[in-house]
Amino acid sequence: MLKFSTFIRDMGKIRGALIWSFLLFAVGIGAGWVSTGPLEELLLGQIEGLRQISQQLEQGGNVQWNFFLLIFFNNAIKSVLVIYAGIFFGILPIIFLLINGMVLGFVVHTTMNYGASFFDIVVKGLLPHGIIEIPVIIIACAFGLRFGGLVVRSLAQMGGDKRAMIGSRWKEFMNMTLTASFWVVILLLLAAVIESTLTYALVRG
Repeated sequence: MLKFSTFIRDMGKIRGALIWSFLLFAVGIGAGWVSTGPLEELLLGQIEGLRQISQQLEQGGNVQWNFFLLIFFNNAIKSVLVIYAGIFFGILPIIFLLINGMVLGFVVHTTMNYGASFFDIVVKGLLPHGIIEIPVIIIACAFGLRFGGLVVRSLAQMGGDKRAMIGSRWKEFMNMTLTASFWVVILLLLAAVIESTLTYALVRG
């Protein structure tokens, strides 16, 4: 059940949710890129919180190990939670996608406005680990969206002729979420290793 091939096959079963996840993330990036007023203040608050955490980690010993632990556990816990938080009609995965997209778009745009090059920000700062991390987070949210869709469909069919199929659908989907959670954690572990080593060295080099 936990084979990588099963994970790939399961993603094929949620193609619609995957498309919506990518679109919502892209919308978030666009909103973050052009953000002004209250939205800008919100994003600045998010970034300030991350900056303070980064400064605290820099002051401790074994900085790269501390960054690895923070990055991995933060991303892994949130990504697994967002899969199962989809039970609330898929609302939380939508919010998660939009906020993460907005932060990314806002950071890249603001940093470029302060004179940093697109190459340094994207190729050195984001691409090494982001090529794994970002798609995995989007995939996790897609499973969360599918979870929400299953809840809605199940409620709609409770009194219909198809209610007998609800149990089998839930069993199949819960097996899919277990496989997805396993590989999401494994892939985010790899991304955290890259971010705390290669990305860390490139950004500070």
